[in-house]
Amino acid sequence: MGRPRYIWGTAAVVTAGIVGGLLLGTGSDQSGNDTNGDGKPGPVRSQALTAELPTTEHGTKATLKQQETEPFSMLGITWSDPSSRIEGTIEARTRAVGSGQWSDWLRLDGGGGQGEAAARRGGTEPAWVGPSDGVEVRVTAGGGTSDRLPAGLRLDMIDPGKGGGSGTGAMEPAAFSVDAPDDPFPSPDSTDVVEPEDPSPQETPAGDDPTTEPAESETPAESTPPSQAPSSSAPASQPPPTTPSPSTTAPAGPPSTAPRPAIVSRAGWGADESISPEAPDYLPGGKIKAVVVHHTAESNNYTCADAPAVVRGIYAYHVKQLGWKDLGYNFLVDKCGTVYEGRKGGVDRPVMGAHAYGFNSETTGISVLGTYTDVAPSDAALTSVARIAAWKLGQYGVDPTGTTTLTAGDNGRSYAGKTWAKGAKLSLPAIHGHRDGFNTQCPGNAYYAKLPTLRAWAAGPVTGLAIKSVTGAGLYGTTYYTKAAVTVNWAATTPSALISKYELLVDGQPVATAAGTAASARATLTLGSHRVQVRATHQSGKTATSVAATVVAETTAPTFPTKPALALRAGTVNTTAVPVTLSWKAADNAALKEVRLTAPAAATYGPTTTAAALTVTSDAASTWSLTAYDQAGNTGTATVSGTPVIVQEMAAAKTGTWTSKSSTSYLGGKSFTSSTKNASLTWTFTGRSVAWLVSRASTSGQADIYVDGVKTATVDLKSATTKYRDAIWTKTWPTSAKHTIKIVVVGTAGRPAVTTDGIVHLE
Repeated sequence: MGRPRYIWGTAAVVTAGIVGGLLLGTGSDQSGNDTNGDGKPGPVRSQALTAELPTTEHGTKATLKQQETEPFSMLGITWSDPSSRIEGTIEARTRAVGSGQWSDWLRLDGGGGQGEAAARRGGTEPAWVGPSDGVEVRVTAGGGTSDRLPAGLRLDMIDPGKGGGSGTGAMEPAAFSVDAPDDPFPSPDSTDVVEPEDPSPQETPAGDDPTTEPAESETPAESTPPSQAPSSSAPASQPPPTTPSPSTTAPAGPPSTAPRPAIVSRAGWGADESISPEAPDYLPGGKIKAVVVHHTAESNNYTCADAPAVVRGIYAYHVKQLGWKDLGYNFLVDKCGTVYEGRKGGVDRPVMGAHAYGFNSETTGISVLGTYTDVAPSDAALTSVARIAAWKLGQYGVDPTGTTTLTAGDNGRSYAGKTWAKGAKLSLPAIHGHRDGFNTQCPGNAYYAKLPTLRAWAAGPVTGLAIKSVTGAGLYGTTYYTKAAVTVNWAATTPSALISKYELLVDGQPVATAAGTAASARATLTLGSHRVQVRATHQSGKTATSVAATVVAETTAPTFPTKPALALRAGTVNTTAVPVTLSWKAADNAALKEVRLTAPAAATYGPTTTAAALTVTSDAASTWSLTAYDQAGNTGTATVSGTPVIVQEMAAAKTGTWTSKSSTSYLGGKSFTSSTKNASLTWTFTGRSVAWLVSRASTSGQADIYVDGVKTATVDLKSATTKYRDAIWTKTWPTSAKHTIKIVVVGTAGRPAVTTDGIVHLE
């Protein structure tokens, strides 16, 4: 082990050492202040801390045990050869600042591969881990007998600084020590001591140099000479906080068939332009032929307020740790759908990124912050990716659902195992995943499965458009009915941000227009049947029209062909609850919806219901009011009145022997009982319905009933359970009239007794 040496300083990438279990060091001090003096956001300082990962077991494993560190929020694993990759597993976990809780193991993609030919190192994608002050790493090579971990393996930790909307704090310079490990694969670019750089060199702001020419062909574009690679130490000067203008030879950004979405500029997320002073390159053909979608393969636990810091961290990692000239992606999108400008050069121009090795010179790259192997990106993120893709492809007349032919800038292999040679012509979807042109899982299985949806959203027309309901109308079968005014409600699966407008069509003609964010519109219909549809215009100009709904406007009120009627019914009688049946028949020329009882009680009945069992107070007149509603909302009303009157047994004319009995269970406290054959009771009344009231038991006998002198029934009072005030028999007439009811004891053998509580009739 080498003797530890200590240094204070900033602005350099260093290899950290361990002092008392604390991983210390200063890294890439990559910027100036949080503001530029006028209160507006300015470049934000980022710092990098690195730690070598010595290999063991013949170069097949590397570990870093749990160590305390200076604060950081992003990490990655890098190695010396940019073209190498790790076929095994790369995992890290971190300790959260404040809580001290250790995270679960986070698996990093070992795809490696050059983002740019001028790259100094290969590495995983950087992973956002949030504010952390501890780390543990384990790396294992693949299971092949010849598999070894690449040389110069190290852990790179980034503190993206505070600013650009992030609450992440920046690291302060700290003392550090370097212990030179006995590494069988020493990193050629590691040092024992890195001296601090001059903190104030004078640099020309990036983008001010107009001399850079666009690449002439795929090969030079993909193979930037090493002399153009950015230096390992960043100048500390502060350029203007705006995105540098492209060189004078940059292709102009043509208009697009799709609108440009809102994009946070590099200045908006706090890009420190001093670390990437080179002018941008542009696609050699001046035309974008495809969009490559990515994920950044990191934790999804970031907040949207963290997103600018995540972007700054990726920027610093690409430039300072991997040695790229700038951030690799052309655009980045967070899970809330905010779009960030990536590589400099003008968002409306065909800037060549470093995101799809071998195909950078014909594509633009959009990456969603997070890992989407098991879970798909949010709809907000997918919507923004679709909008960016539609805008960029629309500048060059490329159909987002079509295919394109790309020329491979180098030998390659896809994640699915397809291989090709340099110069090969590959047919790929106009929007495709990184894995289609490189051996990587990116953009993750769940995100990759969403690409058909993404293409459809970007290209149009609007999908899933359907009328969901019509307010102000009733639905009967498949037809809506209304008086005139309706509100049509719809839904679509295409996000509203991609929809220009909706139109409400009646019989094929637009009667209302609504914004793409709307979900309803109103119309007033003339009498008759109408075809109602919704037409959606996608931002591409393509239209989609919903299946038509039939809406009938009509104003004819429902009727009661059979007027409401009241009749006494069987059941237990009380002075406050005499059982009655209310009957009716309602009809409508179109579609009856319901019948509502509004007085003296409230109830609602379906269109096929024609009667209801109710109760009413005795000796009190009542009016029963019914309202029929049709599906259009038209109404018709009808009423019926009645008064139930209880006539007790003492009021009857009697023959034979009758005995009075007393009990609180009887109406009025008394009843008559007789076991004498042919004993009778007769009541005379005026009304339209009558019920005979009895007491019943297992020993009760039978009685004959005569109505207006004619025998109409023989009633058996026997009951397994004892009952009082039971309306056992009823009779109803169409109109009220004078009637006589006579009951005669049959004298049933073994159970001759008949006990009565009188009658109730309805006046």
